[in-house]
Amino acid sequence: MDFTQIVAKKINHVFEDAFEQQHLEKVIEQPKDLSKGDYAFPAFVLAKHFHQAPQVIANKIVSGIDHSDFAKIEANGPYVNFFIQRSQFADQLLKDIVSMAHFGQNQDGIDQNVVIDLSSPNIAKPMSMGHLRSTVIGEAISKIAQANGYHTIKINFLGDWGTQFGLMIAAYKRWGDDDLINADPVNELVKLYVKINHEAESNPDLKDEGRAWFKKLEDGDQQATELWNWFKTVSLKEFQKVYDRLGVTFDSMDGEAFYNDKMAPVVKMFADKGLLSKSQGAEIIDLPKLLPDENYPIAMIKRSDGATQYITRDLASAIYRHDHYRFAKSLYVVGAEQKDHFDQMKAILRLAGDDWADDIEHIGFGLITMNGKKMSTRKGNVVALADVLDAAKRLAAKQISEKNPDLKNADQVAEEVGAGAVVFNDLQKDRHLAIDFNLEEIVQFEGDTGPYVQYTHARAMSILRKSKQTVDSQTGLILEDDEAWMIVSKLASYPGIIRRAWQLREPSVVAKYLLLLSRDFNSYYAHTKILVDDSGLNSRLYLVTALSKILEDGLNLLGVHAPDQM
Repeated sequence: MDFTQIVAKKINHVFEDAFEQQHLEKVIEQPKDLSKGDYAFPAFVLAKHFHQAPQVIANKIVSGIDHSDFAKIEANGPYVNFFIQRSQFADQLLKDIVSMAHFGQNQDGIDQNVVIDLSSPNIAKPMSMGHLRSTVIGEAISKIAQANGYHTIKINFLGDWGTQFGLMIAAYKRWGDDDLINADPVNELVKLYVKINHEAESNPDLKDEGRAWFKKLEDGDQQATELWNWFKTVSLKEFQKVYDRLGVTFDSMDGEAFYNDKMAPVVKMFADKGLLSKSQGAEIIDLPKLLPDENYPIAMIKRSDGATQYITRDLASAIYRHDHYRFAKSLYVVGAEQKDHFDQMKAILRLAGDDWADDIEHIGFGLITMNGKKMSTRKGNVVALADVLDAAKRLAAKQISEKNPDLKNADQVAEEVGAGAVVFNDLQKDRHLAIDFNLEEIVQFEGDTGPYVQYTHARAMSILRKSKQTVDSQTGLILEDDEAWMIVSKLASYPGIIRRAWQLREPSVVAKYLLLLSRDFNSYYAHTKILVDDSGLNSRLYLVTALSKILEDGLNLLGVHAPDQM
């Protein structure tokens, strides 16, 4: 039962359904002071429409509204305050949560496909902390989309094509040592990549050498192709170890190279539609000329040597995904600095007559730094994601051994808590914000951390184990005290949280909700003797059971495990 929707619907009915219900839902509040109601509607949002004082509108709502489902509805200045019939509501809500397999999920997106481009590391380089955000944000958005009824297709658009691989081959041919590379493939290849970029600063010919090797690769040269395939094989093996630890899976691993034979038809299509022009031997789409009122730069589609560009591959992939998956939305989980690139890509598609370009969304996110420093493979300043996960596991294991030295599956729990800490830390912040990563802080069992939410879930499960009884669904539940009611009201908002997280493409909506819910429960736990054998025991156990289910479900939406013991 979503009371935000109920309140909005009742208010709208007073005004003969004159407003969009969703607009009313967005302004409904949940007061922190329960003496002001469980929900509050600010009447001043309608003042301009009616040319009346908010107090007058508030009184009109109270006198005209249907009071059923509420213990009391009253005007308080410019606000209308709604008080829920607590016991009746708690009884229905908690039993729904406990009995339903997926409480809070909806079917808004039924029969619609959402394509999500995420992670996309470059082969021949280790997965670094720089890949964390795209990977975990994309995975969480996929799970949230599924909770809203959509079918998702997750694509790992591997960076396996481009001039950088020509540079990699050139470096290997010049300095490669097979024994070293076979012993530690990816790290040794990175050293070669860093070396050639450093040498190229004083020897520009190396860049030309790299471009020449990439042209050979595009033309199917046997030696270049064999080296490229080897780079890719060893890279994917290393990537998979990290994905397994993060619980991330993909429906497609087709990278940029997959589109090598699909770009020529796209380039021809642009030519046939009169969009291509020549500039110093290169083929371009002159967006400043074609869209003079917009601020798009020229798009180079093919260089003068015939090699394609990143934008060409993205255009080919966008068209392929539309034709192949018939998506309702196509999401690109890529850093915020790429906004102009995706704006340019969508402008080109619209010029080509592809109106579905409006269904493409760039899900941007802020930069991640460590100790205030940006990471760069080219400069050799990179932190391997696997190393961070290892360190997080060690820190988690240390705390677990102090809190619960007899835990039987301590190693597995340490892995789940360590990885969960890294993932949750990223997702609890608005994705647009930059993150400075501090491992010591995020693995703590207290504060705004993933382990804090996981520990709250484990505490709830411990209470249920100690009770040694199952909840009785036939008995009416009575939970009217304010601290229990704070939890009940938050549990009731979970369906709206799932819907809002998808609407905003924002996993932090779920993460912040879980932190607030955990705080309310821990406060309740500190002040309430839950396992006292009295008439209220079954009601309290129902509350704990419902809470544990929502915590577990919410963590799963973020790609974080919820251990039963910690």
